[in-house]
Amino acid sequence: MRLPSGVVTVLAVVLHSGVGLAASPPSGQTLATPPKLPPGVSATLWRLSVPPGSEPTPEKVALGEKLFREKRLSVDNTVACMTCHEPELGFTDGKPLSEGVRQQKVTRNSPTVLNALFNATQFWDGRAGTLEDQAKLPILNPREMGMPDADTVVRKVRGIPEYVTEFRQVFGREVNYDDLAAAIAAFERTQYSGNARFDQFITGDSKALTASEKNGWALFNGKARCNSCHAGNAVSPLFSDQKFHNIGVAAHKQDFVTLARKGVQVVRTGDEKQIDELALNSEFSELGRFLVTKQENDVGSFKTPTLRNVGITGPYMHDGSLPTLWDVMDHYNKGGVANPYLDGGMQRLGLTEPEIDDLVAFLFALTDTKFDALNKEQLAKQRARKNTRPERDTAIAMGKKGNLGDLAPNPDLAVKNPADLGIYGDVTPVTTTQRK
Repeated sequence: MRLPSGVVTVLAVVLHSGVGLAASPPSGQTLATPPKLPPGVSATLWRLSVPPGSEPTPEKVALGEKLFREKRLSVDNTVACMTCHEPELGFTDGKPLSEGVRQQKVTRNSPTVLNALFNATQFWDGRAGTLEDQAKLPILNPREMGMPDADTVVRKVRGIPEYVTEFRQVFGREVNYDDLAAAIAAFERTQYSGNARFDQFITGDSKALTASEKNGWALFNGKARCNSCHAGNAVSPLFSDQKFHNIGVAAHKQDFVTLARKGVQVVRTGDEKQIDELALNSEFSELGRFLVTKQENDVGSFKTPTLRNVGITGPYMHDGSLPTLWDVMDHYNKGGVANPYLDGGMQRLGLTEPEIDDLVAFLFALTDTKFDALNKEQLAKQRARKNTRPERDTAIAMGKKGNLGDLAPNPDLAVKNPADLGIYGDVTPVTTTQRK
């Protein structure tokens, strides 16, 4: 679902009003008009964020939470949605790559569910347009929950008397796959977060951030150029531009041109289920957004994630390959890893070690105060690892002479124009219209 014009501005009011996890309204009311939220939270946001006909009632939310925690939705009764999205871990699992049934690893890091209701698209590659679409796919993916098809899921749930009763009470009909996904989506729409110390600072509490964190905020919007994709303002309160970029995360282990040439024949006629399996189960996962759009300029591109609660949602990047936020800053400081599809905005930053420390301090200040204990624990763990950073390369980040005055375009990034690479050969690319 793409938010209509003006909704992001309303969202800024909500997220800068010290809002924690959403509360459920009394029975019979919908969460489009939540009665227990702090002053200044606009109900307009909720009405615009929930598709018509999908307004979540408390009963639907309760059923959705139960299904979210239900391991019997998996083929061997061992994996639930919550397995990879634990509420206590900021709705992630803390692992580089998530594990599904029979301990099978998928090829993507588990994104947080927090604030997912405001996303324009779901998943790292945006292959789902709504939370309902998103809820359906993991259950049927062979490596996640492993159910063979929707009919099998429905038959299994219909065999559980309590669910038969609850589905009739909530939806007025027998269990079906669309309603199952709608219930899970209703629960996910209640999980949002926006009460970080940064929110307190931005709304007038000058003491909410330390001097280091304030300097990190200045660097974030200046020298470090983080706000190019992660702006935190009324236009983008989630610290994400909701777009897709190739920042070279997987370039050191993939030849994108060869992979795209192999993948184009596979994905050009792929249906939703096939694309989902390719995204999580194969080498084609690294093609990213290209799997969805089949457009060459999307090769290796992934969605800009929200930075809210980033301190507790590591490891980082779509493949979980960067353990700490110091590693993340090292990656950007070098200008990413050269590849033919590298985003044009990627360049050396010349950040010093104290500046990186301040940036990381600021990023940890974006975690909701609800997770203060976990945030402090993760900061301590990451700080303990800051001297062991394989991504760190000061010579590249600073230029050949190791000083800011020597910053110049990286010759390694002067690669051939992607338009000349011809990954399609004689195949005409197929444009897919992504549901908004």
